[in-house]
Amino acid sequence: MAKIVAVVSLKAELVGGGAPIFIAENENKLEETSFLLEKILDASAHDLKNGTIILVDHR
Repeated sequence: MAKIVAVVSLKAELVGGGAPIFIAENENKLEETSFLLEKILDASAHDLKNGTIILVDHR
């Protein structure tokens, strides 16, 4: 079963829930933070195309 392990977003008002949330100050930081977390957490990054990227563990 897939599990959301982190959320990275440009807009704090768009996100909430039980996963750790990281707010990025711009698009470059959004991508940089997401891809770094992707490696650290051994997860897959999925761009929701609304300024938010979720990191999912598919194991």
